[in-house]
Amino acid sequence: MDTTKFPASCFGLNGHRHPSSLNHMNETLVKKHGSFTLKRRFIDSIFGFFIKRLYSPKKIDGGKQTEEEGKVCSWLYALAQSGPNLVFEYVRSTERGLSFKEAERRLAETGPNVPLSHSFPSWMQLLWNAFFHPFNIILIVLAILSFTSSDYPNGIIMLVLVFVSVALRFYQEYNSSKAAMKLVELLKCPVKVQRCAGSVIQTELTVQIDQRDIVPGDIVIFGPGDLFPGDVRLITSKDLIVSQSSLTGESGTTKKTANIREDRTTPLLDLRNICFMGTSVVSGSGTALVVSTGAKTYMSTMFSTIGKHKPPDAFEKSVRNISYALIAVMLVVVPIIVLTDYYVSRNLSRAILFGVSFAVALTPQMLPLIVNINLAKGALAMARDRCIVKSLTAIQNMGAMDILCIDKTGTLTVDQLIMVHHLDSSGLPKERVLRFAFLNSYFKTELRNPVDEAILAHVYSNGYRFEQSKCKKIDEIPFDFTRRRVSVIIEADSETKDRSYPHFSTDKIVVTKGALEEVLQVCSFCDHADSGSTITLSVEDQYKILHMGEELSNDGLRVLGVATRRLTTESTDTGLVNREKMESNMVFLGILTFFDPPKSSAKQALWRLAEKGVEAKVLTGDSLSLAIRVCKEVGIRTTYASTGPDLELLDPSTFHETVQRATVLARLTPTQKLRVVQSLQTAGDHVVGFLGDGVNDSLAMDAADVGISVDSGVSVAKDLADIILLEKDLNVLVSGVERGRITYGNTMKYIKLSVVANVGSVVSLLIAVVLLGYEPLTARQLVVQNFLYNVGQIAIPWDTVEEDYAKFPQRWSSKSIPTFMLWNGPVCSMFDLGCLVFLGCYYEIYHPSSGDKLYHTCWFVEGLLMQTLIIHMIRTEKIPFIQEVASWPVICSTVLISAVGIALPYTPIGKVMGMTDLPLSYFGFLVLLFLGYFFLSQVVKRVYIRTYKEWL
Repeated sequence: MDTTKFPASCFGLNGHRHPSSLNHMNETLVKKHGSFTLKRRFIDSIFGFFIKRLYSPKKIDGGKQTEEEGKVCSWLYALAQSGPNLVFEYVRSTERGLSFKEAERRLAETGPNVPLSHSFPSWMQLLWNAFFHPFNIILIVLAILSFTSSDYPNGIIMLVLVFVSVALRFYQEYNSSKAAMKLVELLKCPVKVQRCAGSVIQTELTVQIDQRDIVPGDIVIFGPGDLFPGDVRLITSKDLIVSQSSLTGESGTTKKTANIREDRTTPLLDLRNICFMGTSVVSGSGTALVVSTGAKTYMSTMFSTIGKHKPPDAFEKSVRNISYALIAVMLVVVPIIVLTDYYVSRNLSRAILFGVSFAVALTPQMLPLIVNINLAKGALAMARDRCIVKSLTAIQNMGAMDILCIDKTGTLTVDQLIMVHHLDSSGLPKERVLRFAFLNSYFKTELRNPVDEAILAHVYSNGYRFEQSKCKKIDEIPFDFTRRRVSVIIEADSETKDRSYPHFSTDKIVVTKGALEEVLQVCSFCDHADSGSTITLSVEDQYKILHMGEELSNDGLRVLGVATRRLTTESTDTGLVNREKMESNMVFLGILTFFDPPKSSAKQALWRLAEKGVEAKVLTGDSLSLAIRVCKEVGIRTTYASTGPDLELLDPSTFHETVQRATVLARLTPTQKLRVVQSLQTAGDHVVGFLGDGVNDSLAMDAADVGISVDSGVSVAKDLADIILLEKDLNVLVSGVERGRITYGNTMKYIKLSVVANVGSVVSLLIAVVLLGYEPLTARQLVVQNFLYNVGQIAIPWDTVEEDYAKFPQRWSSKSIPTFMLWNGPVCSMFDLGCLVFLGCYYEIYHPSSGDKLYHTCWFVEGLLMQTLIIHMIRTEKIPFIQEVASWPVICSTVLISAVGIALPYTPIGKVMGMTDLPLSYFGFLVLLFLGYFFLSQVVKRVYIRTYKEWL
């Protein structure tokens, strides 16, 4: 190794490097093979948890890699481009392996080999974050002030509401924070490692250690079924086939080899001399040098974001904004109320009590309870539709979702192959091809797969009779991933041979089925399409057959070849041991094609989603041709499609444009799925749902606004999901979208009702206190009025929404609440003040001193009825009670609360509260007042809808 490439400080005496030299060499290689800025992560590790709670912007760089991922990729590319000797130098190891002492030192230096190094928050941190919410702070301050003013019932109610809110949020976040640690389950297995022992004469030993104790520089020995415990560079390999489905989502396999040097143009996951942490050996064996472990592996950079707090969605942001607005209003208005009341009454305790009651009236105290009841009711309704809701806030996002990203396998398709064609070399249907394919699958005993099931099902369901009982199996050459084919040797009795296989001169036949190119490779002859005779397989014939297979594959079909060979007497006499000779000079019969058909319900479900304004995008690790074929079958437009490797070549702006336009994105890695979702959210400003069930979907599910999995999904996917479907059926999801919009609509009813009613009432009180110099209500009457009004709104979650409302995605705009309040709040205040004018003009009550009890009672009843009836104006765009009627629970609640409010002055409780009987003429005035209110409010509503094109 040329030591001039590295600083002298990397080496100690006798040319040995210092322990810290590996990190320095890694950075040198990174700088050599790619320019990346090295930033400190101290703030992220210490304060990141709290900072992300306050501000957590989403990444919108499209195709760019994160810094950590870029460094890991450059390190792996550098090793893939280097020879074995240089690789050993890079990781400070030898061909004999590490010594036990050195391995122990490195383990102490690098830490345990676990895939995620992120330090997840403790339960105390989660509890603190659940508690530290602006709305909770408001309620706690008001509760303290209530206790100080001897208003114990009101204080207790607010503390109970805080407890419920904190408990629900803590429970949800505690469960989600554990989700990422499930990835460790992928790697819980012992690993064979080559170590060297001895101080003078070193001896190579093979030991078995836990994967957590693997360190960079270890040499691992692997075989079929083993998981790679870290990112490794292959040293030796024999017929090595690896499954990378945990990273790519593809069900296929990849051939790896040690004796090759790659270049930078090869996609990372296609590097043939590099294997990745979490991938598994399907067949073959070999040895490999561990180059990265723990948090520095490619898998860890991919999944490092899992378990971290998601940025708040529009709903959560708006609730926070309302809380901040309430705090600001209280800080300004409440002191004015207290000082004014004190100036009038000269009674400080009475002024403070009225100020606290005023603040209570301004606060929508039932917001946490109403929202949680609404969401819980929606969750129960979705449970009846075979959906389990883990995160209640996901129901809101379901109503706002306008893009659904789905994987193809098992979601759009039945996840079961069917046979489509059995064609001869000319592309014509031939029963003879099917006959031998059936015999191969029927007598095959090892590694029975969906292809065999599809062939058998096709033969049985179509009534073919191939007399397999008159044949017997002699031997089998099982499938392996190097040959990619399987052969069976069968023997037919003389009668069957003469009738079904007359052109064979022997009873023993080899039948081979497998990948088309591999089957053609062992064929020298071809079955003639017309005469049935055997002709020599020319290069032109091979090209024609391969071209036909490529066209069928481009149509989204899986293509296999079938061939036969008769066994000569010599081969029979010498035994069936020479497998290469058995699979040679074969006769090519034809082609088989298979297809995983779409579910019968998928097309209808996607059409229903499109009707509701939800666009479906397919994000899959499968091939583009197969994805397009399935999408065409289910009605998804395929005009714009792209692949993961193509996306990697795009600049950020082109990346975002391509993602927005494409409906089919194939051959995506998990990281690319994540970037697609983030691009849709940020550059496209969409609310994105992601439906997935594998480890490779975890990143995208965690980043999506709504993560959706299925009951049969892997543990990590289900833990990260907000919603779990008990049936792998998109129609279940359609029902969830409908329920989400109903839940969202009812939630918006309460929030907009509270803003209009509370602010309108408070503005009326403020005007009365400041301008007229007296309290329209006593503190006790104000608290009781507010309590009755809040109790009456508990029925809102059981209300219905208009049919048109559920047809389109409903997304909360942060500007809609203040605008809605400014348009509708003054209408309430106008009629509240109209009551004051009526009391002065008709009853000649210009000041409470001239009619204290009657004045307070009139204002109490009018204010309560106004707040109770306003729900019917807010809940619909149409004319209430005429074009649209509320549900019976809301009607009953309105009648009950109104009756209690009207009857209360006539009861002993009312007398204690300082109320008196109302004259009948006042009720006549109220009828006229509310008719005027409904008329003017309807006019304002129509103008508002015409201006902003929305209501709720």
